[in-house]
Amino acid sequence: MRSISLARCYRHFSATLSSGAPASISRSLSRPQQRSFHWPLTVSLISEDLLATISLLPIPSMSFSSDKGSRRGSISLASKRRGSGTEKLESHVSAYPLSLSFFSLSSSSAHVPLLYSSQRRSACHRAQNLFLHPPSSSDTFLATDRSNIPSKQSIRAPFCKAIETPLIGCTRLSASLSTFSWSLHPLTCSSTRCIHQPSRPHLAKMTAVAHTLMPSLPVGKVSRLVGGGISYMERALLTLNSLTPDSLTKQIASWHTSSHKHEDNPHAHEEQLKQTYERFEKLFTITPQRLRMITDRFVGVLEEGLQKDGQTVPMLPAYVFGWPSGDEVGSYLALDLGGTNLRVCHVVLKGAGKFEITQSKFRLTEEQKQSEGQKLFDFCADCLATFIKDHFGDQNGDVILEEELALGFTFSYPMEQEKIDHGKLVRWTKGFGNPNTEGRDCAAMFRESLDKFKLPVKMVSIINDTTGTLIASNYVNHDTRIACIFGTGCNAAYMEHMKDIPKIKHLGLPEDEEMAINCEYGAFDSFKHEHMAEIRTKYDEYIDLHSNKPHEQSYEKMIAGLYLGEIFRLCICDLIDEGILFLGQNTYKLEKTNVFDTAFLSLMESDPTDELLTVTGLFTHFFGIDTTIEERQFFRKLAKLIGTRSARLSSCGIAALVTKMGYLDKGCGVGADGSLYSKYPGFADRLHQALEDIFGEKGRNIKTYQAEDGSGVGSAIIAAMTKARKEEGKYVEV
Repeated sequence: MRSISLARCYRHFSATLSSGAPASISRSLSRPQQRSFHWPLTVSLISEDLLATISLLPIPSMSFSSDKGSRRGSISLASKRRGSGTEKLESHVSAYPLSLSFFSLSSSSAHVPLLYSSQRRSACHRAQNLFLHPPSSSDTFLATDRSNIPSKQSIRAPFCKAIETPLIGCTRLSASLSTFSWSLHPLTCSSTRCIHQPSRPHLAKMTAVAHTLMPSLPVGKVSRLVGGGISYMERALLTLNSLTPDSLTKQIASWHTSSHKHEDNPHAHEEQLKQTYERFEKLFTITPQRLRMITDRFVGVLEEGLQKDGQTVPMLPAYVFGWPSGDEVGSYLALDLGGTNLRVCHVVLKGAGKFEITQSKFRLTEEQKQSEGQKLFDFCADCLATFIKDHFGDQNGDVILEEELALGFTFSYPMEQEKIDHGKLVRWTKGFGNPNTEGRDCAAMFRESLDKFKLPVKMVSIINDTTGTLIASNYVNHDTRIACIFGTGCNAAYMEHMKDIPKIKHLGLPEDEEMAINCEYGAFDSFKHEHMAEIRTKYDEYIDLHSNKPHEQSYEKMIAGLYLGEIFRLCICDLIDEGILFLGQNTYKLEKTNVFDTAFLSLMESDPTDELLTVTGLFTHFFGIDTTIEERQFFRKLAKLIGTRSARLSSCGIAALVTKMGYLDKGCGVGADGSLYSKYPGFADRLHQALEDIFGEKGRNIKTYQAEDGSGVGSAIIAAMTKARKEEGKYVEV
């Protein structure tokens, strides 16, 4: 593409001045020239390292200049109102390749198109974050320097470097603009030639994205737009409405590009990271003395839950009487409604602690987790029908059974029970929020769905997964006395003497019997936050207040897998805001809630390479961020702090149950399940160390081990125990 000098461009503008028609120029930054123009014009700036389109209203003035020595170019928009207190703000962006967003102020339609421009992903690593905030007395519209923006008023907006995911950029831009009462409108596009043509696979993808961004534009026109030279869909021009000349007179903006492509981004210094780590170490470290204090308070809360209903930690009777004999046999179905998946199992119990299991998993979508309650149970019944047809049907898909299949339903949420086949939901946890469900009998709702699909199934029990884990683990290992779940959420179950459960004395059950108790102790320290206030951080507060159940499940939110990644992300975002991390890099992907999975912490802690290449890959692939070895070492240490705090706090619940039941001297087995326990590196060892910190050497008497499948095998065993108990005529009313 031929470049022409700035002087020649000026002559071209002069020729079109009388008509006021838009003019296009191609310019080179190689000659030090400077001109100013004060008329309506549209300028296309094209060179080997620059591509942008700028349209101006008569109100602002524009100047662009170049520096022969440094190959630096700048474009400035300034208000005519010199006395308004405005100031020039610059964004420094690498020009090799360019990652730059230009705004257009169109004289004819008052449109402000936004142009995303980049040839390589690495370009975004050399660009400053842009901020947007409502016009104020300072008359500032667009700002790009953190020091000039009050942090409480600023709203991040990806005006720059929204390279890989333009849809996210559009969404966030639209949200930011709502502050101005402006709205995002379909594309208004001008013909712009580009230097690089997209490949054919990219072309198809960009056409699809373009049509998503511009639904009012015909598909044919979108295809011509993309195929005709818009290099990557990030160059889509977005239109904003409701700009008036009066508001524009108050606003200024400036852009600056630099050819210093080899200069590294500013990174945190080693000493600075060391001081930052020490700060977080004080924040997240739990001392042995603090663990013992929390355990003592925990015991008291557990006792309160057994005394009467309506307590913070509800201590729910599960109506599972005694331990399994290990001789249970038969064929049973189990359905497990977990936090992530719906699982359907066929379990064959063979006695002597042996079993066989066949299972299928069905992914739960966020929509299903928030849909009307009965629809959720209809989905469960539909999946069960599919499983039965696949595993019990003949070649024609017909299911013919001699008798109904006994089903154990694992419902892993707090519920009040007065019978083993009934359960009133207390509250949703794990991110569920299905309306018309809390306070209702979920077993009855599920039966209604079973009837709707006419399934040959009889639901004989509804249990919590932790109760199932307790029974399944004891079925295989008779030393098991406690079961815990450390996964998406946290919970525990144990076997309590009937005489020590005052709130069910009205049922007239024999006091020498034992009954399983579903603790639901993830709710410890909820509402008043009086038991762990000393160790509760601002990150815990933020997660709690922005959850779908504020002030509930407080203990769970500090230790469960659903939240650890978010705690880490909030720490990193804090350091970004303080100017310690990722200066000059685009961090908008990190600013999305829950985008940092707890599995990332696990991968960081287990990275075996000296250069921490796994950590490098995580930040580069998922967030488009460059890191130094010092930063990666800091991230791994921070992940370890958060993971260790989780393990140490998790020990308090176990220690409280051991203390309450007097298991310390004899010792006991604790069946533990969940992704944190089974997959997070070092979690079990840190848990054991914390138990020793609480109990001293006697803490070694408490053995934790991988639990058996509670929601599948445990549910089937409980179904077998319940069926046998009722056939014997024992406690048939419950």
